[in-house]
Amino acid sequence: MLKDLVAVNRSYRRFYQEEKISMETLKELVDLARMTGSAGNHQPLKYRLVADEEACKKVYPALIWARDLPDWDGPEEGERPSAYIVVLCDQTIGKNKMWDEGIAVQIIMLGAVEKGLGGCMIGSLDRQALAKALELDTERYAVSLVLALGKPKEKVVIVPAGEDGSVKYYRDENQTHYVPKRSLEEILV
Repeated sequence: MLKDLVAVNRSYRRFYQEEKISMETLKELVDLARMTGSAGNHQPLKYRLVADEEACKKVYPALIWARDLPDWDGPEEGERPSAYIVVLCDQTIGKNKMWDEGIAVQIIMLGAVEKGLGGCMIGSLDRQALAKALELDTERYAVSLVLALGKPKEKVVIVPAGEDGSVKYYRDENQTHYVPKRSLEEILV
């Protein structure tokens, strides 16, 4: 059921790095996104699939992990994503991608969860370094964001927002990741 997939679809930041994801699986996930809506039906999003170990090593340094965890520099070797989907905007089609990224990426993430995978949408990154590392044609493609994917190694728990209204995520001493959510009553106007 969709509600169950949504409840498990969290931002995972630590993975079983040795659990590989095939290019076929990545293609299946992108094919889900291909079927979603697009502003004006222009479909400017393109995808660079990264699954081999050497290419993953080129992507990782360009990513900025979990700003709300200032004492954590990101997953250590052995806990890093085993695949990435780099979301690009094909500027020869148009720069007006509006909300296309959010729609496409959420569908990919739900598809990943359905396959027993997890991931993290990363918008904080060095786009120029990533484009260079992947030898992308920067005249044509603008890097939008990166999906880090793998078999989740961490537990993520949804908890109510703090009494003070804080929705800042945090980890406990066991590295359980807590994600505060506002109540339904609080978000209905």
